Amino acid sequence: MAAVSGLVRRPLREVSGLLKRRFHWTAPAALQVTVRDAINQGMDEELERDEKVFLLGEEVAQYDGAYKVSRGLWKKYGDKRIIDTPISEMGFAGIAVGAAMAGLRPICEFMTFNFSMQAIDQVINSAAKTYYMSGVAAQHSQCFAAWYGHCPGLKVVSPWNSEDAKGLIKSAIRDNNPVVVLENELMYGVPFEFPPEAQSKDFLIPIGKAKIERQGTHITVVSHSRPVGHCLEAAAVLSKEGVECEVINMRTIRPMDMETIEASVMKTNHLVTVEGGWPQFGVGAEICARIMEGPAFNFLDAPAVRVTGADVPMPYAKILEDNSIPQVKDIIFAIKKTLNI
Repeated sequence: MAAVSGLVRRPLREVSGLLKRRFHWTAPAALQVTVRDAINQGMDEELERDEKVFLLGEEVAQYDGAYKVSRGLWKKYGDKRIIDTPISEMGFAGIAVGAAMAGLRPICEFMTFNFSMQAIDQVINSAAKTYYMSGVAAQHSQCFAAWYGHCPGLKVVSPWNSEDAKGLIKSAIRDNNPVVVLENELMYGVPFEFPPEAQSKDFLIPIGKAKIERQGTHITVVSHSRPVGHCLEAAAVLSKEGVECEVINMRTIRPMDMETIEASVMKTNHLVTVEGGWPQFGVGAEICARIMEGPAFNFLDAPAVRVTGADVPMPYAKILEDNSIPQVKDIIFAIKKTLNI
């Protein structure tokens, strides 16, 4: 009773404040939506918004999709816009690319994206490159080192000169594992000195072992395939200026010979990687990551620098092509930048 009478004697403003502090408000629960339903909702809204949008793929219509992502869409939009296809990923992916080129907005669904490998030519060579096409260069000129080098179960080699080509192809043939040999078509007609040991029928180059093509003390330059020659040209130019580059010919992309690269970086304290492929997720990026994660990182006196192809499909015009792949001048510029000279 004393407590109640005390409240009565207080001003109303104070009493209401005390009462408010006795209640605890809980925010309403957030709406929970599965990823499946969110995708379904997004497609439904776009199909409704734009009549140019349509969905095609295996079992997307009457079966509502293998994972029920397209549930209810066929009943709502019919056969014209929700289209069941045969089990032919290359075929219906090509239809989607062609439809998009004609002004429609296709949604191309693979039953599981693992099956997209069957359609990768349509995805990469048609969908990704059509805007850049004025000839066949974009579809016929690309580096696959990072593509195949990404995949466990494969060995991947990338020869530069005649010695590499013979020794690595022989080792690949004898290896019990699947080996991808990345031959650069521009190198087929280029002559190289062929040492006596390479002329032997027993000549082999071990897979997984790089070669130091030029000894140096100031900077390590790592490359594979055709750009190795550019690196050696750049090293010869810089040698006249007092800069000695150690040039490493990787020879093998997977398994990568990091021991040779790390030992060189620990000696020179600088690193430049050179490749003809695109920069994103490339071979040079992998080398830089491993250096950062390994013992050689503490030996670097400057950040590692990558020289790569331009981040565009290969253009057809020669002058544009020359500006899309690493040139000797680009390598020299990167080396001087790394050495701060």
